[in-house]
Amino acid sequence: MSHAMSDDQVAGELKKMTAFIRQEALEKAKEIQIKADEEFAIEKSKLVRQETSTIDSQFEKKFKQASMSQQITRSTLSNKTRLKVLSARQELLDELFEKASGKLAGYTTDKGKYQVTCKNLILEGLYALNEDKVAIRGRKQDYHVIERSIEDAKKEYKNTMKRDIIIDIDERNPQPDGSSGGVSIVGGNGKIDINNTLDERLKLLESDALPMVRVALFGQNENRKFYD
Repeated sequence: MSHAMSDDQVAGELKKMTAFIRQEALEKAKEIQIKADEEFAIEKSKLVRQETSTIDSQFEKKFKQASMSQQITRSTLSNKTRLKVLSARQELLDELFEKASGKLAGYTTDKGKYQVTCKNLILEGLYALNEDKVAIRGRKQDYHVIERSIEDAKKEYKNTMKRDIIIDIDERNPQPDGSSGGVSIVGGNGKIDINNTLDERLKLLESDALPMVRVALFGQNENRKFYD
């Protein structure tokens, strides 16, 4: 036969039950806190990795942009410097040929040398045309020199080609008085004109000899791999 619990016993049991429930609640709360801390740590680590990756990616992108910008700036400065050097060299070459052009007129003052030059210029045209009759155009003030050059050219041409040739001065179409001298040899019934004036020969020299002049003045171009 059971006995009814006294009030003190009931109170004691209630206290035990309350303590047990409290303990269970504390342990459960602790478990929840530990799990929450673990999840927080995991999420925090994940966020840190994501942010670190984003920062690294942005840094790499900005580094590449900075490197590219630096390369562009360096290339631009290099090109500007190269263009300035080329421009200065071209000015020097232009000045050189301009001075040479200014000296052409003085070349004709030595009549003996000028006569030989005109003879050689005429012969060059005669061999190129290979005709029986040609006309020579020159400056009016050079006609007396050209006449002697023609006679010398006829003799040398006959000795070489074993035949005579008719050479006349085309007085209707003289070279301009302001030109530097030399002659034009006209054949093909006036359709072929070999320009052997001193001005034209200087232009040819400027074109043909320019690479050699550059090398003589400035040295070999280290960046050039192929040569004619």
